[in-house]
Order: sequence, then C-alpha cells, then structure tokens
Amino acid sequence: MTLQSNLETQLIPMAAIGVAYRIGSLRTLLGSCIGVVMCDQRLKLIGLAHVVMPHSLGRKECLGKFADTAVPELIRQMKLLAGREQISVIAKIAGGANMFPRTSNNKLGTIGEQNLEAVKVSLNRLNIPITGAHVGGSAGRRMVVDAATGRVEVQVVGQPVIVL
Repeated sequence: MTLQSNLETQLIPMAAIGVAYRIGSLRTLLGSCIGVVMCDQRLKLIGLAHVVMPHSLGRKECLGKFADTAVPELIRQMKLLAGREQISVIAKIAGGANMFPRTSNNKLGTIGEQNLEAVKVSLNRLNIPITGAHVGGSAGRRMVVDAATGRVEVQVVGQPVIVL
C-alpha cells in the first residue's frame, strides 16, 4: 500500500510550502528541484517545501522557491501550526536530478546539484539533521509524506517504492 491512497492528500506545487498536523499527507513531483520534508514525529507534524532554485539573492517574494528562504519559512509555518508546543524536526530530502544533458563545463554543477547543496547548507545552519535522502540521477520522482506516521515515500517510474 502506498500513501497515495490517503483521501486528504495535498499536492504541493513548485515553489510552494505545505504543512499538515496529525492527518493527511503532502505530495510533490520533483525533477531538478528538491523536496524538503520536515517531520516532528511526536507531534505528528509534517511540512514539505518544493525548492526550485538555490538562492533568493535577497528576494522576499515566493519564499518556498529558494533553498535559503524555504527552509526557515517551513520551520516558521510548522511552529505556527504547533502553537505552544515546542517542535523538534528531522529532514528528509529527494530530487536534484540532472534532467538535461550538460552542454558546457559549468563549474557550479547542474541546477539539481546546486539546489541540493543549498538545501544542505540551509538545514545545517538551523541544525536540522537529514535522516534520509534519495537525490541525484536523471529521473524525476514523486515524494509523499504522511502526517500520522511520518513515513516518507519516494517513487521513481519503473522502480520499487523507496521509504526514507
């Protein structure tokens, strides 16, 4: 059984953030973008950010789009939903695929690699450990997280479901 059978599944589109408390699940589709799941299993509180680009360069709009703004904004939204409860989160990440062939000797790497590195830096700044990852490669993925269990599934076409 996969988490897609959950009747209260919320699709998180590109550059968006979603949170859920106790029930429901969040899902997103990823290519070179990074899906960042944060989970407090004690509270049954989850969040998912669909990070499109590594750096906001000071931009204040669309906080979910950039790794350096999405991670702190996801924490802020989770704290708001938790109310007076203290949260303690771990992170699980997926995505960062190289969806397009390299056409130059870009020393910065592909956008997927840049997104992955920026997400890692943002999580490290907030002392949030990454406890599971399915990143890189050249295939897109679907990422689903369930609030009640904290279970994170990653699905790649033609492969078995991966549980992070």
